[in-house]
Amino acid sequence: MEKELSKNKQAFLTLLGESADIKKKEMQLGLERDVGCFLAYVEVTGGSFLFEKSVIGKMLNEFCAMTGKDILASLEKNALGISDMTLFETVEEAAAAMLTGDVILFVDGFDKAMKIPDKGYPNMGVTQPDSEKVIRGSKEGFADSIKVNTALIRKRLRTPKLKVKELKMGTRTNSNVDIVYMEDLVYPKLLEEVERRLNQYEIDGVLDSGVVEQLSEEKWYSPFPQFQTTQRPDRAAMAILEGRVVLLVDNSPVGLILPTDYNSFIKTSDDMYNRWEIASFGRMLRYLAAFFAMTFPGLYLAVTNFHTQVLPTTLLLSFAAARQGVPFPAVVEVLIMEIAFELLREAGVRLPGAMGNTIGIVGGLIIGQAAVEANIVSPIVVIVVAFTALCSFAIPNEEFATAFRLLKFGFILFCSWLGFYGFLISLLLVLVHLSHLKSFGIPYLMPFVGADLNGYQDERDSIFREPLFLMKRRPIYAKRNQRIRLRRKDSYVFKK
Repeated sequence: MEKELSKNKQAFLTLLGESADIKKKEMQLGLERDVGCFLAYVEVTGGSFLFEKSVIGKMLNEFCAMTGKDILASLEKNALGISDMTLFETVEEAAAAMLTGDVILFVDGFDKAMKIPDKGYPNMGVTQPDSEKVIRGSKEGFADSIKVNTALIRKRLRTPKLKVKELKMGTRTNSNVDIVYMEDLVYPKLLEEVERRLNQYEIDGVLDSGVVEQLSEEKWYSPFPQFQTTQRPDRAAMAILEGRVVLLVDNSPVGLILPTDYNSFIKTSDDMYNRWEIASFGRMLRYLAAFFAMTFPGLYLAVTNFHTQVLPTTLLLSFAAARQGVPFPAVVEVLIMEIAFELLREAGVRLPGAMGNTIGIVGGLIIGQAAVEANIVSPIVVIVVAFTALCSFAIPNEEFATAFRLLKFGFILFCSWLGFYGFLISLLLVLVHLSHLKSFGIPYLMPFVGADLNGYQDERDSIFREPLFLMKRRPIYAKRNQRIRLRRKDSYVFKK
């Protein structure tokens, strides 16, 4: 970088080329208007520099009342105390900073470029998350801006031990990726592994955290997610307090939590806010829902096609009467209804607003009723498919629920072929796969396997959630010497 403004300006414009959305302004500063300056910013990201409320506007007004020598001295020392002002030694660094949404200022006689914060890129701001609905707890959700998201986490974790490490991903997008963790809780080797996986690929662009998730997964072929996604800052803060790491990607309202396990996907944010009886009952329902979302259609086929003796005679006769006139085998019935319901689910997601909410309810009722009246399927199949869908909706994490929706079709095929033996084989294959699955070194089936590694303390927060005052230790994610998270103060005395 040169001290001559003309050379810096020429190098800057040569690097950027011609682009209609990049605005450039030239001005004269100083008492005698003898100091030239050059402003560059992306359209919309810069406010009006003439108003007093603009940071850069105030700075330029100050410079207009100073001599040229005082201007250079002020810039060197940041005498005006502008927060987040950054100096750059090269034109390339200045151009990259401008593309993040800030204003770049070149001043004649000063051999550095300055990044000055202004309006920045527009974003949706803090909204209520669409998924992970809770009855009790915060209603704030992550925004599209990574700076807003880190601030929402720090709002909840007001300690200097909370650290944010920033990386760049995408050769063309230069997207910010923040690694958020608690310095004294997280294992250093985990941080090293996270950085290694983030840096192992070079990609054109990273526009959402889903790209980072897919590139960083160890077992890419598994239907089960190895990262836990969340749109809730309180959920992210809760994970950080357990010694886990949160990844935030710019322009994405979805954060990634790692490591994770099967049990973490079943939990909800308000499990910690509600009494232990309510939280435990809710978790038991979700565990049962996850099981039946995967197995119920297959079990129906195994029982009705191969093992009818397990059903009461009256129920069996009722099933037989309902299937009279249906031209298809039971497996074809189930597949027809399952595929129809998946189509309705996909259509409901893609259609806008109220229409999307309507299509799932009205479409399901109309198609199910019409199919029964036309003798394409039996009423019991409609009930089985509807109950299975209800179970999948009860799983808190959408990505986790998707795994059970996919495996459901494998159970249908195996059970229609081998009956209850097919069901056992399918269940065994899933359990074997889960037992081999790890998320950054943590077994996926924790705390049901390896519970002794943390003195069986993790089991206190599994299917049953014990009372809060008994959950004194952090999960296995945290450092061994930092496992205690709750203790009674010695000075506390009960008084009548």
